[in-house]
Amino acid sequence: MDKKIDAKKNILKPDLVLDSTLRPKNWADFIGQDKIKKNIKVILDSAKKRKEAPDHLLLYGSAGLGKTTLAHLVSQEIGSDLKITSGPAIEKAGDLASILANLSEGDVLFIDEIHRLNKMIEEILYSAMESRVLNLILGKGPSARTVQLDLPPFTLMGATTRAGMISSPLRSRFGAIFKLDFYEDVDIEKIILKNAQILGVELEKEAIEILAKASRATPRIANRLLKRSRDLAVVEGNGKISGEISRKIMDMFEIDELGLESTDRKILEIIIDKFGGGPVGIGAMAAAANEERETIEEVYEPYLMRIGFIERTPKGRVVTGSAYKHLNLYNQNNKQEKLME
Repeated sequence: MDKKIDAKKNILKPDLVLDSTLRPKNWADFIGQDKIKKNIKVILDSAKKRKEAPDHLLLYGSAGLGKTTLAHLVSQEIGSDLKITSGPAIEKAGDLASILANLSEGDVLFIDEIHRLNKMIEEILYSAMESRVLNLILGKGPSARTVQLDLPPFTLMGATTRAGMISSPLRSRFGAIFKLDFYEDVDIEKIILKNAQILGVELEKEAIEILAKASRATPRIANRLLKRSRDLAVVEGNGKISGEISRKIMDMFEIDELGLESTDRKILEIIIDKFGGGPVGIGAMAAAANEERETIEEVYEPYLMRIGFIERTPKGRVVTGSAYKHLNLYNQNNKQEKLME
């Protein structure tokens, strides 16, 4: 059962675990990212014909675009088990050794937030990825000795929202690297319609369009808005999600027609009011907004840049004329007239 959500809180921050009910159960059910799916399918089919483990794969892109789902589908496609962990969870060499030693032949090891692995762990991972051996140093000082453990053939899948923070040596050891882009509205609408059928809820066409436009081109957010709309439809209506129900959900969570929530608008208004529309550095912007720098860079900024509301320049972030127009504000830098809706 879904937990009660306070409408004042930000519902657009990524969940730790995707809703397993709505996750695609097979390759054909995964909507969008067609080019990536095609390329991964070639790698998997080739590995199956050669009777070898597929190459290691690195997936990067904003949160909620399907990296974990693709890992599930890859393991299912090659008929292997999926072992899931994350970069911050692997603190010591012994943690990594325990994980690798428990892998069976053909397993897929998925490391989320792989950019947060520390350098010592990365160096141990190199030989595991390249030569399928695990080199460990036991003890300290003159009595220290090196132990080498053979590992079964396995596939490492890494996922990150910060590809630039992955070291070059680690990145070079992946056989293929794929960037997951934001989804097109038509694909988001298909996802909403398919998941509505799974949830057993009926939607009006207008509701699908409203939810899709407010989903920030991200399936995870589309699923959340769909579930919250379902809840409201059950409580206040006949269980059918109408355009009116969808608009009410947007108002409850302070989300506008482009998917901007209160924090997005706050960030834009701070840059405009306190920094004259920019340019402003990410550190100053985060401090003024009272948000973590990583949160702004990983959650808010990618979408604001995608819709053309923020631009990155050598001197910092700049709010564009489109953002001024959307917020119905006066752009003093460009000496524009007051822009009305």
